[in-house]
Amino acid sequence: MKLQSEKAASTEDRILDAALDVVQEHAISGTRIHLVAERAGLFQSNIHYYFKSKRDLLLAVLDRLHRRCLDIRAELREHADASLDAQLDIFFEQKKQFILYESKYDYAEIDFWTQAHLDAEIRERFAVSFRRWRGEISRVIARYAPQVPPEQCGFVSALMVSMMEGATLQYLVDRDALALDDYFARCKQLVLAQLRQKT
Repeated sequence: MKLQSEKAASTEDRILDAALDVVQEHAISGTRIHLVAERAGLFQSNIHYYFKSKRDLLLAVLDRLHRRCLDIRAELREHADASLDAQLDIFFEQKKQFILYESKYDYAEIDFWTQAHLDAEIRERFAVSFRRWRGEISRVIARYAPQVPPEQCGFVSALMVSMMEGATLQYLVDRDALALDDYFARCKQLVLAQLRQKT
């Protein structure tokens, strides 16, 4: 029984990986189940066994994208020092990894963001994801810089999300636009300067 569930998870992962590739190549509007099946090396009926519709598949891709962010940050956290500086780096490093090595997630995120103005469920999932992202940053700041007032934590969290998303948009369009290491180092300097300011 356990072996079957592992096989099922493996097939589902294969489908989601293929779907991410197809979204990167064809955008959400051009994603078709038969393209995902071809990329995954499966029959279309295999896809429909796991996902009843293209919409269900795309929502699962969106959930996977968000989980991947959390997984990378959790892994980075295992090796990070217990300091504000190192803990802020976790967020910037996760985004840098997406941009440089797992860009299909960032391309998908941009495409989903575009779809969000047409689809209330996608918009709500994005809103929840961004609230959690900002909340995670705020909790790190509150833990490692307890003198910072909550409203300042909220502002800095939103600022960091904007910095990271801005890097994605600029770099994926023009790789010469940013030297990512320098960009994120300067972002952290700006964040730390904001945290030192009195409100």
